[in-house]
Amino acid sequence: MTTGVSVNLHTAPADAGDGTILSNLLMFGEVLRRLGLDVGSGNMLDLVRATEFVPIGGNRNDFRLAARALLVHRRSDLELFDEAFQVFWRRPAHGRSMRDLRSMGEERRYRTPRVMPHREDTSDGPPGDDPDDAGDRQPVVDLQRSFSAREVLRQRDFADYTPAEVAAARVLMAELQWDLGRRRTRRLTWGAGRDVDLRRTMRRSLSYGGEMLDIAHRRRKTKPRPLALICDVSGSMERYTRMLLHFVHTVAVSGQQLEAFLFATRLTRITRHLEHRGVDRAVSEVARAVPDWAGGTRIGEAIKAFNYRWARRVLRGGAVVLVISDGWDRGDPDLLSREMARLQRSCHRLIWLNPLLGSPGYEPLTRGMQAALPYIDDFLPAHNLHSLQELAMHLNRLTLRRAPPTVRRRSASHGAEETGADASTTHDGGAAARSKRELNPALAPTFRHPLWGHPNIPGGGG
Repeated sequence: MTTGVSVNLHTAPADAGDGTILSNLLMFGEVLRRLGLDVGSGNMLDLVRATEFVPIGGNRNDFRLAARALLVHRRSDLELFDEAFQVFWRRPAHGRSMRDLRSMGEERRYRTPRVMPHREDTSDGPPGDDPDDAGDRQPVVDLQRSFSAREVLRQRDFADYTPAEVAAARVLMAELQWDLGRRRTRRLTWGAGRDVDLRRTMRRSLSYGGEMLDIAHRRRKTKPRPLALICDVSGSMERYTRMLLHFVHTVAVSGQQLEAFLFATRLTRITRHLEHRGVDRAVSEVARAVPDWAGGTRIGEAIKAFNYRWARRVLRGGAVVLVISDGWDRGDPDLLSREMARLQRSCHRLIWLNPLLGSPGYEPLTRGMQAALPYIDDFLPAHNLHSLQELAMHLNRLTLRRAPPTVRRRSASHGAEETGADASTTHDGGAAARSKRELNPALAPTFRHPLWGHPNIPGGGG
């Protein structure tokens, strides 16, 4: 191809210049491939044919939209494509240019950039149409593109959100994937397993004249694991309540089998109120259904009500239980300890989410947390979007069997002051704590043989 022919990039058709535009089109496809876009040779041929109907020298925005429709296959690549299009197809300083775009890029690369504040783009075309972006000018660095607003929003505490950030956070919550894995049932189905499927084996033997040459097997069926969520809406949780309700609604509409409960001084089931697709209406319905909203906290009594009234109905099939609370409790710590032990034995995984755990200097010193910690499998924060993303990843990695508890250590400042085993606090689900304290008679087995203690039975009398 000839590259020394002058081409008018403003008004020339696509076939002008003996192939200069074609070489630039192919070069643009190579740039997109290096950026990670799935651009094949067939897509580039379609773009070349499209220039007959949408010439490059015509409306610049029409050509950009046509190229984006042909070369972009994923929604996440749209922003990257627009950025590459702006840089590659920038308007030169003069109507004609004898230089190749690669040399222009090398020349602009080594020029000192000029930093400018972000300017809102009000034009209909792409950002490159601004005359200030001419090729002979000093390159400009837009401060708005020097950081990611989404990343800042992920790290910000829920208590510091503005109304606009709450709306943006709801969109980011909807992108999270909730998959608690699958559980094995007692029912069997055809597949690679240990048990022989005699019925299917007999049917297959008809093809071999009655000889059982192809042995069929059966395996356990699997079903999605359910989720039970118990959230604290007392006065101490008021800063986080609304965002956590948005989180509960997001999980409910994601297709996950969910049972949701709220508590302050009493327990309230809100699963039916979460059936509304609109999150604002669902939150309003929930607020009206909870009589003790922003009241006191009695975690032990709420967990006891769940264990005695709802556990057998909603914890079938190895459910995962999420308890969201800051641990501030006005109830009986011994009651909370007994009911947490009962709840842990009834579920596949007991996870406690504490919004205060995201603070650097937080320590679980309240009597509610001290009573509940020995029976918690995972003690995790829930104060920003990043912590919810980590929770989603943790739930997606759950195994068929109960995995070892999550280890949580003290900060480095505490570790420097202490030595040996006291330098770190290992949360091992209560195994170490239960081994050190005496057995609780209330948790011991209650079964006794009918002849236990009978004086006429050898060995039966005390």
